[in-house]
Amino acid sequence: MIKIAVLGYGTVGSGVVEVIEKNKEMVNKKAGEELEVKYILDLLDFPDDPYGDRVIHDFGTILADDEIRIICETMGGVGKAYEFTKLALQAGKSVCTSNKELVAAHGPELLALAKSNNCNYLFEASVGGGIPIIRPLNYSLTAERIEAITGILNGTTNYILSKMEYEGADYETVLKEAQEKGYAERNPEADVEGHDACRKIAILSSLMTGKNVDYRRIYTEGITGIQPRDFAYAKQMGMSIKLLAISREEKGKTLAMVSPFLIDAGHPLHMVNGVFNAVFVRGNMLGDSMYYGRGAGKLPTASAVVSDVIDCARHIGKVIMCFWDAQEAELAVIDQASRRFFLRVKTEGADRARALFGAGTEKVTLPGVPEECGLITPVMTEADFAESYGKLDGLCVGRRLRLEA
Repeated sequence: MIKIAVLGYGTVGSGVVEVIEKNKEMVNKKAGEELEVKYILDLLDFPDDPYGDRVIHDFGTILADDEIRIICETMGGVGKAYEFTKLALQAGKSVCTSNKELVAAHGPELLALAKSNNCNYLFEASVGGGIPIIRPLNYSLTAERIEAITGILNGTTNYILSKMEYEGADYETVLKEAQEKGYAERNPEADVEGHDACRKIAILSSLMTGKNVDYRRIYTEGITGIQPRDFAYAKQMGMSIKLLAISREEKGKTLAMVSPFLIDAGHPLHMVNGVFNAVFVRGNMLGDSMYYGRGAGKLPTASAVVSDVIDCARHIGKVIMCFWDAQEAELAVIDQASRRFFLRVKTEGADRARALFGAGTEKVTLPGVPEECGLITPVMTEADFAESYGKLDGLCVGRRLRLEA
């Protein structure tokens, strides 16, 4: 029998216990061992919970118990979660986590610590929630040189954008609804400003390159400032607006960024709506593949944590290889990346704007909206676009958007 401890009995932690207990027969069969949750660490007591008798308040009890071989860290953050994870790995106890903040900030260090103590640090649930993506990158695609990863990695922002697109609602109204439904936090900054997606693409970029991609160096924009009229233009052009997290090779370096993009109907991510997430991967031999599902939520995320628990149980005393070194990856400067851009301008400034952006600039109009028009630039660098855009003082309406091929 393999004994398990769960750190944090919130949404995901309680889900982990539920998955293990409800699917006990199947989980044990696939693990090749009987698994049992012995401890649940939390600050609170849960006297009315069916597993409340397993709740303790002292991590030292878990650390000192030689029966505990696997720990599920579902606390979140980089404070106590980091401290407890290090202590557990140093004691030779494998750790499975859904904590994207911790993985993005300390992934190489914790992986090296696990390896040196003959145990494992697994984090399938840290990026796609219930979507399997870490394991495919580490196992199924090991023969591939991954050339690009593009993902919708945040369910909150995808829900907001989908509601704006299909119902014509404004951002503030949809955000409030998302908060009422529990899809968005009371302070939604991490989601709507792109920070959550940034940490996730940093993890995927690190696995793609085998080197560390520091999330603090990734160019990141969120979805604030997007208006219903932007979606009207998108519909007119046969496109949709999605918050994309992108990582790809760019002249021998890694270009990583998070930003809202216009994507056309032929793009694989065009129809990923609501709270669903998807990751689109391009390999040099396989070509394109996509991984789709619920990117968040109690049971989908818990299911991914338990899949790591099963993997650890199968590999007690053995290290599962993960290619993510501490050496910093060389990141491309976003200013030199080239693409097309979309902007809205007042009608009286359209000719000036088209002259600034050059031949090939396309004009888009909306019926019944004579006061403004949309423009799609030719392919140009971010730096060149920013220079021309800066010369349109007072003529621009709303925010500009990038186009993803």
